[in-house]
Amino acid sequence: MSKGAKNSENPVISVWVRDPRIQRNDFWHAYIDYEICLHTNSVFFTRKMSRVRRRYSEFVWLRQKLLANSLLLLELPKLPPKNPFFSMNNAQQISERMKGLQTFLEQILQRPLLMSESCLHLFLQTQLKVSKMEACAAGKTHYSVAQAIQCSGLRRFHFGDDSEEKLRMACDSDTDCSECRNPESQITDVAEIKTENKASLDLTGTGQEQRAGCSSASA
Repeated sequence: MSKGAKNSENPVISVWVRDPRIQRNDFWHAYIDYEICLHTNSVFFTRKMSRVRRRYSEFVWLRQKLLANSLLLLELPKLPPKNPFFSMNNAQQISERMKGLQTFLEQILQRPLLMSESCLHLFLQTQLKVSKMEACAAGKTHYSVAQAIQCSGLRRFHFGDDSEEKLRMACDSDTDCSECRNPESQITDVAEIKTENKASLDLTGTGQEQRAGCSSASA
């Protein structure tokens, strides 16, 4: 069941947290991540439809960043509590956490003062890892927040200095670029660049491809 957050101009922001999956770093280490599906007509969002995957620890990071940036002027919703006995084999625990994460995001998106937070937009509409979201939000990357969001549909980028400049020139802050609309050709270019440049920049953390639309049914 989707819910909308409205501000004075009556935009709708609908968000779903669904499709929990077990991801394995290696034989001994695994975690669960969740798909976040966003539909909106709000001018605050660069992309009107998006889907990304995030794990619980990234939700914790987001709340900490929003809390620090708000200077305690806002009372932020709480996340579902961390359970030391949480089991990836317990469907009920997974379902309860997933519902709690969705409630958290729905309540966050009902606060207009948070809509200008770069970390929120990077969290919801890119697959950047936490360290890269931190750097991008602080203006310490060669790509802007808007460029990262616009190009988040591409499966994976590995850029040297020349290709970072190409991305900055191709993707402006207001419109989609041809590389974003045609990811297959861009991935081919990136593969060629990768053989020539050892220094790389990973613009998506998990390699999860964006699809054009999102199902309106929640998990």
